[in-house]
Amino acid sequence: MSNKKVLIVEDDDDVRLGYHVLLKAHHYDTVLAEDGVSAVSEALKHRPDVIILDLGLPAGDGFKVLEWFRINPYLSVIPVVVVSALDVRANKQRALTAGAKVFLQKPFNDHELLAIIGKLAGQSQPLSEPPLSQLF
Repeated sequence: MSNKKVLIVEDDDDVRLGYHVLLKAHHYDTVLAEDGVSAVSEALKHRPDVIILDLGLPAGDGFKVLEWFRINPYLSVIPVVVVSALDVRANKQRALTAGAKVFLQKPFNDHELLAIIGKLAGQSQPLSEPPLSQLF
């Protein structure tokens, strides 16, 4: 069975790398994008199983990206997890209405993100902590 693929759309290099390391340690393949335009391009090119999408992005904020995903028949079926440090009260319902499956307020627990990604990617095996040697 091949690894599930996750597109990480995050403009902060450190945060993007953190998601990448976490997901690779749990046997996900990752594709990285740092802005709205590259998010759509990479999603079309790689057809990920799940997308992690930050709202505060250059070249098309997360809401614009959700709109682009929603109108594309190939992308509209990919589940999107919106992650944001922006005010949850003002943005959660808007993100869910725009097509996100889940909204996570930053900061959040890595185990919570992994459980959500696993569920959306259709993986039923329980998540376990990887050996430290897999993290580096």
